[in-house]
Amino acid sequence: MSELTLQPIGYIRTGKQVKFQALHQPSEQLPEHNVLELLPDQNYEQALRDLAGFSRVWLVWWFHRNTTWRTQVVPPRGPAQSRGVFATRSPHRPNPIGLTPVQLIAIEGRTLILGECDLVDGTPVFDLKPYVPAYDSFPDERAGWIDAVDALMASPPQFTVQFSPLATTQAEWLRAAWQIDFSPRLHELLARDPSPHRTRRIRRRRNDLYEIGCGAWRAFFTVNGHQVTVTALDAGFPARFLTDPKREGLPDCAAQLDFLARWPQP
Repeated sequence: MSELTLQPIGYIRTGKQVKFQALHQPSEQLPEHNVLELLPDQNYEQALRDLAGFSRVWLVWWFHRNTTWRTQVVPPRGPAQSRGVFATRSPHRPNPIGLTPVQLIAIEGRTLILGECDLVDGTPVFDLKPYVPAYDSFPDERAGWIDAVDALMASPPQFTVQFSPLATTQAEWLRAAWQIDFSPRLHELLARDPSPHRTRRIRRRRNDLYEIGCGAWRAFFTVNGHQVTVTALDAGFPARFLTDPKREGLPDCAAQLDFLARWPQP
């Protein structure tokens, strides 16, 4: 069998437009509701019968934004070290299939209300399976290199993060004017390891200045010993991209144009 054909049963609505907003291991300490809309005219309402008694389900889905795969990848967690793709959960796979357990909050017709998840908005879902704790949970098993990374992540952060007056003003304006706030995620990443990292989108701009991609945005920072200073925030796209009708659908487009009107790029 050289080819298989799969059809989505529905699409998830999360409001997360970019991967930066979809945490790789989302925390359920902060309540979040997402919606899985199953397709009409497929009798899926009958297929959902008896699922309401489960508190969690598996989602089988497609990394629909990926078109290539790699044998070696650099996971976002831990040091910038290449790993075999089959030893990771990277989206860059021969068949980019994702598997995620999520809380099942409610079922309304052919719509499922779900908890926190790591899927971006519009992700196609292929299947639903009930999560059965007795069969699906093996907490005492070994997790290879991830065990070492988890031990490192459990230790206190090695860096402290502060915002310059300019970066503070920009972050406060984004929150007030556009309800956009990536500061907590920025703190989390930079406090652990601000060194250049391809997957975390950290790169050196010059000897003393670094840049990190934050979804549709970016931030510049310096490192002095164990002190990270975020010097400025910036739009992730130049104005010519944001106003190009051929690039329709860029995330936070209006917010970025408003930002650039106040803080033009050099």
